[in-house]
Amino acid sequence: MTPGLLLFVAACALAVSIVAGPKFPRVWLALVLVGTVSLLGSAVFVLSGAAPAAEWRFAWAPGGDPIHLRLDGLSAIFVALVSVLGGAGAAYSLTYWSDHHYPRSAPRGRAWWSALVLSLVSVLVASNGLHFLIGWEVFTVSAYFLITLDRGWRQVRAAGWLYLAASHVGTVCLFAFFSTLSAKTGSWDLGPLRDRADLAPLLWVALFGFGVKAGLFPLHIWLPSAHANAPSHVSAIMSGAAIKMGVYGLMRFTGWLPQPSGFGTAIISIGAISALLGIAFALAQNDLKRLLAYCSVENVGVITIGLGLALLGASHGHAAWGQLALAGALLHVWNHALFKALLFYGAGAVLHSTGTREMSRLGGLWKTMPWTAALFGLGAAAISGLPPLNGFVSEWLIYLGLFDSVTGRGPTAWAALTATLFLAITGALALATFVKATSIVFLGAPRTKAARHAHDCTPGMRRPMLVLALLCVAIGLAPLFFLPAISRAIGTWNPAWANIAPAAPLATLTPVQVAIALLAVVAAIGLSWYSSRRGVPRTGTWDCGYALPTARMQYTSGSLAGIASGWFFWILQPEKRLRRPRGFFPLESIRLERTPETMLERVIAPFGGGVLRVSTAVRRLQHGHLQSYILYLLAGLATMAGLVLVLEVFQ
Repeated sequence: MTPGLLLFVAACALAVSIVAGPKFPRVWLALVLVGTVSLLGSAVFVLSGAAPAAEWRFAWAPGGDPIHLRLDGLSAIFVALVSVLGGAGAAYSLTYWSDHHYPRSAPRGRAWWSALVLSLVSVLVASNGLHFLIGWEVFTVSAYFLITLDRGWRQVRAAGWLYLAASHVGTVCLFAFFSTLSAKTGSWDLGPLRDRADLAPLLWVALFGFGVKAGLFPLHIWLPSAHANAPSHVSAIMSGAAIKMGVYGLMRFTGWLPQPSGFGTAIISIGAISALLGIAFALAQNDLKRLLAYCSVENVGVITIGLGLALLGASHGHAAWGQLALAGALLHVWNHALFKALLFYGAGAVLHSTGTREMSRLGGLWKTMPWTAALFGLGAAAISGLPPLNGFVSEWLIYLGLFDSVTGRGPTAWAALTATLFLAITGALALATFVKATSIVFLGAPRTKAARHAHDCTPGMRRPMLVLALLCVAIGLAPLFFLPAISRAIGTWNPAWANIAPAAPLATLTPVQVAIALLAVVAAIGLSWYSSRRGVPRTGTWDCGYALPTARMQYTSGSLAGIASGWFFWILQPEKRLRRPRGFFPLESIRLERTPETMLERVIAPFGGGVLRVSTAVRRLQHGHLQSYILYLLAGLATMAGLVLVLEVFQ
């Protein structure tokens, strides 16, 4: 079979599943799996070199632009990602968001899921600006209806509208980008235009349009609420695949168009700020899904650092560290999708069992939810960049590129040194964030009745989590196996780097990763054997002198992260409510702390409120009195005449 035939099969299966989804859940799942497996097959054909980059043109209407599709190394990386998350999320949702629990929203959710997967792939293979925008808009609308599946809640509707509004601001910028590109080239067709220096400034417009979808700070305002309030399988594909469309757009057009002056430095700076501030906001959260959402901002920042360094390497002729950084960025696209989807599935299992996302209302779940605890812990270790898992491999490649750039002492050294510092701090805070999340949710004693009576996820939810966990381990232990795919994508982005691949660093890393994994397995087996032979004494936890300690005496999510969150007080701006105990026998005391969405609530909302007040005042001028309209016209003419006279005098 050829990539074209596999893509056709996938499109047909997904299109039919849109119709079959509302009425026949298992038929829908089978069709989605056929479609996603076909998509994965087409991507593997291209990435393995078994088939060259495929391109198709065919007319869809007389006089209209022909449909131009392209599947090359770069788009195939993202198509494979969409296929894995699309299939895993469909299998997870059949149990998690079932007809039994959600009889009204589950049927339409299946249809919109298929539409989302199909539209994501259409964006990735579109090679015509107009068709790219159509696919982009369908994907945006599909995601909106998935985010608002549980639209009975006010906060869910608000999150959906915020996502839709922010997405359309980005779409307006992309329309300006593609229409200007079409006007300058005389065609809506897309392709390499590296010799057209006049097109370079358009990348600044593309940066804003794609940056909104990617969730780069401070354009991320829609992301925390959308990911937190969406169903967990939707949060997973939004974080793992949907925001990667913004990353894909940046990678695609920075590879096809010439760079404007300072663009690489700007990209690496935006990435460093997004990574650091994203994880700072994540650390301060008490809502488990909102914490994971902010980690998406952080990880997109890490990917953007790699892309920015690759742009600097390309513009200054340093292929050695440029391709290392790009390889790390491309691999982190995949790694982040895998462990973030795994974490969202774990959060979904916790929410499904306990009915809450507030970490301070959980605790002790490792006893009642051992599968979820183990898989969430593995995802937490991966996202923290700990060896021998996949997150360490991609971040290590980006670090190598940064180190080589710094030691080269070229014009990019200072930018690389700053990015290295930001990335190191981000890594430390990421570890602190997931120590907090895992310990507060799964360790200690249950804080509520719901946590005490929790149950583990069903096999239908567990199997997709196991698949993602195995992929995290596989990429960590055998990164060389995935090297041909990464190399082909690098060669597509920059043909001058087509025969360069980070084989030596990965060959050095692989035995180290395997050795760490073997030591971990041996240590686990040894501890298990020792505890079974000798027995493990059990006693109460350290109780600080209390005769009967309670679950309320445990660390909360706020207290565990209090010191580190205090370092970022200037951007987090926490809101506190404190009522101290008074008297000898105080009745109550309260200490509440909330971290607001600073950019949205302190910047965007006041600005929007000002615009609304001005527009409301202007609307009062429209009252239907003709004589007043004539007066406005005369006043306008008089003002213009006065300005002309003033200009004449000063000339």
